[in-house]
Amino acid sequence: MTLTSELTDYMNFQSLLDDEEKLVRDTARAFVNDKVMPIIDEHAQRETFPAHLIAEMGELGFFGPSLPEDYGCAGLSNVAYGLLMYELERGDSALRSLASVQGSLVMYPIFSYGSEEQKRRWLPKMAAGEKIGCFGLTEPDFGSNPSGMRTRAEKRGDGTWLINGTKMWITSGSIADVALVWAKTEEGIRGFLVESGAEGFTTPQMKGKWSLRASVTSELIFDNVVVDETASLLPGVVGIKGPLSCLTQARYGIAWGALGAADCCYQTALEYAKTRIQFDRPIGGFQLQQKKLAEMVTELTKGQLLVLQLGRLKDKGLATPAQVSMAKMNNVHAALQICRTARTMLGANGIMGEYPIMRHMNNLESVYTYEGTHDIHTLIIGQEVTGLAAYR
Repeated sequence: MTLTSELTDYMNFQSLLDDEEKLVRDTARAFVNDKVMPIIDEHAQRETFPAHLIAEMGELGFFGPSLPEDYGCAGLSNVAYGLLMYELERGDSALRSLASVQGSLVMYPIFSYGSEEQKRRWLPKMAAGEKIGCFGLTEPDFGSNPSGMRTRAEKRGDGTWLINGTKMWITSGSIADVALVWAKTEEGIRGFLVESGAEGFTTPQMKGKWSLRASVTSELIFDNVVVDETASLLPGVVGIKGPLSCLTQARYGIAWGALGAADCCYQTALEYAKTRIQFDRPIGGFQLQQKKLAEMVTELTKGQLLVLQLGRLKDKGLATPAQVSMAKMNNVHAALQICRTARTMLGANGIMGEYPIMRHMNNLESVYTYEGTHDIHTLIIGQEVTGLAAYR
């Protein structure tokens, strides 16, 4: 497969980026081309995560890049963060998922809701990749309805809390140094930082996936886990708005990341169409194949402009959760369709690990569901435009 040096840019998208944003994109693209592409198929085939890349990702500032420099982060714009997610997922959803969970689902809530002591303890090390975090919200019976969770935390009289319950489908769970866990309490839903190795806390890894095979996915099991209130409890938020605000951050990055997977598959199909000879000519010269390429690049371009505008609004503090839902819903759906169409252009070659298409397609089946399913985001937009909640 040929690796192109530029992202697909039909509408001069890059002219709308500033120099720092272009530098972030170029840095991430070089990292993915040099360090990820040569090895990622083998990791996906073996169901292993390329953990040796974590330290370099930290050195390059890929974790929590839009958080302040005071805590060892890069202080980048939200558009720069989105471009980073785009490039990481162009490599594989596993890389983007790890960075997304680390920055949006663990570092963001620590920064937004944690004590100063918690921020100083965790954020610099997480930014450097020295500590890895995971986010415990989804449960075996509660995904789209997280407020129904059964995991509970009971306050005890000695300055500690007792946590019991199970979380499911947790990215990075088995390799994380700390889990940010959401549990029901008498006060409402609260967030807790639970360190790996705590007595009663286990993280069995989930194997046998056909999707996100290079990503670590785990259960989190809490069996009478005792945590210290000062070190563990996030003091700054009570209620479901805590985890939902984190999900909004992650969904924003996913809306960018899915386009990276789509871009990789589109460019693979485009290059293939120029060189694959059938009936004495490249297949790219036939009308049906040109129709497929035209539709793919159109949807990819529409998605790029959508997330760019969303990022600019986010940098101004004007983006809404429903707007994020639109971007996540539209772009993941479009990306999945682009990958499927690209696979048809490669024929049987499209299912081989030599090409990235089937790997991206399978990954996007999970991305279509996680961080809010496609259907739930559809209903969020429906509620926004009608004022009527269909899921209550």
